Amino acid sequence: MNTDFNLNRRIFENSDKGPELGTPEEQIIFEKIQKTLAYQYKNIFPDKFAPKTVVIVPSLTLDMEILSKIKGSIHYEERLLCLLMLLRMPKTRVIYISSMPLSEVIIDYYLHLLQGITGNHARQRLSMLSCYDLSRKPLTQKILERPRLIDRIKKLITDKSSTHLTCYNITPLEKSLAVKLDIPLFGTDPSMFYEGSKSGARKTFRMCGIHMPDGDEDLKTKVDIAKSLARLKRKDPALRKAVVKMNDGFSGDGNAIYRYPELKIDENLEASILDSLSENIRPVSHDVSRELFFEKFEEMEGIVEEFLEGDIKVSPSVQCVIGASDNIRIDSTHDQLLGGDDGQIFLGAIFPADKEYASELGEIGKNVAGYLSKKGVLGRFAVDFISVMQQDGKWKHYAIEINLRKGGTTHPFMMIEFLTYGHYNAEEGVYVTASGNPRYYFASDNVQNDKYIGLTPNDLIDIAMFHGLMYDGASQEGVVFHLIGALSEFGKLGVVCIGSSPERAKDYYDKTLSILDFECSG
Repeated sequence: MNTDFNLNRRIFENSDKGPELGTPEEQIIFEKIQKTLAYQYKNIFPDKFAPKTVVIVPSLTLDMEILSKIKGSIHYEERLLCLLMLLRMPKTRVIYISSMPLSEVIIDYYLHLLQGITGNHARQRLSMLSCYDLSRKPLTQKILERPRLIDRIKKLITDKSSTHLTCYNITPLEKSLAVKLDIPLFGTDPSMFYEGSKSGARKTFRMCGIHMPDGDEDLKTKVDIAKSLARLKRKDPALRKAVVKMNDGFSGDGNAIYRYPELKIDENLEASILDSLSENIRPVSHDVSRELFFEKFEEMEGIVEEFLEGDIKVSPSVQCVIGASDNIRIDSTHDQLLGGDDGQIFLGAIFPADKEYASELGEIGKNVAGYLSKKGVLGRFAVDFISVMQQDGKWKHYAIEINLRKGGTTHPFMMIEFLTYGHYNAEEGVYVTASGNPRYYFASDNVQNDKYIGLTPNDLIDIAMFHGLMYDGASQEGVVFHLIGALSEFGKLGVVCIGSSPERAKDYYDKTLSILDFECSG
């Protein structure tokens, strides 16, 4: 992780408001604060009328050099704006912090989705704060560098016993912020980071008896990669490709595809692979060079896995929530939409996953959640799969990673849950609204076209209203936009298209693209 911890250490040393970053003293305080979370989760979270405050820090505390290769990555802070829907609870307060101020048009767009709450009432309970900092570093680091901003957040918290912090992912920086604010963090202690790494996930799958691709974990160097590639080739001489993954990669941008050249499978195989490794490996992200990939791999470490082949192959996932050791919930399943030359880049998702295997995914997720909860994991996480149809017509699911954080399927599900007051039935693999009607969605984070460059948030709202693309609370169908701030500069936005059938959800998506193309055709 490429974060300036020395800078943050200096911040703590110059402040009398907290212990030094990463010290035993900080860990003791953090563990004490976290003990209050179980009570909140059980008694305060589900109570619609309980006074509560949620501090939202949508920081993507990931490798910033890799993250910067994603178009409009700074606007990914907008993905957690779905949590503004918490304001539907009349005594809930939300404090939302971002790197730069978010457009009032965007905030108004989300608040208009609230049902039974006026915009004015919600506004009085919403505090939007900003670091006014576009630099290439994690949002949480920016907050920690601003003691006065931290003091401002603390002054907005009226009762710490009913307040918690939620983030996109959790690292030592988020833990330090929780200690600074003296409120619990809904998520896993970052000291357990390994459990959510690619290597840690493989060990969890092995302990749980779950199928996974053949491969090796805890690899550190090019030599380790070559050894693993040689072992896989010796075991399966017909193997054509393998996937090399950084432990802390995300959205597929930490992956690379290795294509086996014509090589003799003899005692020199490992040396031959090593000699030509750079020639035959290609990072999934076209903006990441081979040199940068290997540099980051040696920094993060990682795994090698066989590339799973199959005539019929899908990429589903299951999302789980661990509220306490005895409180496990299967929140959703999705069929993920993957793009790129080798299907490694996350583009979007279909919800729920296919009924043929959705309940199976739920059972696997419950198995993993039970194992991780015993190790102290908390909060939301997802298990991703590659599923291959066998000759007998049955699906075989290969678990490929665990994401101990929010992800690309988190905010779409939260939106449909907030908008319809429904729930996902993991045993049947269906989602029903509060009124008992099934709902589906087709969601994407990567609707991108250079023709859209120049469209402002105001323009998008005008287009959506004129063409009937707005979400309709009466029919509980329609389109919800996100990443709106990325549209004007990058021609990129996200959509969640909700329908009464999978076909209607996809029709909304197709209609949205058709209308945007028409409006931007000149």
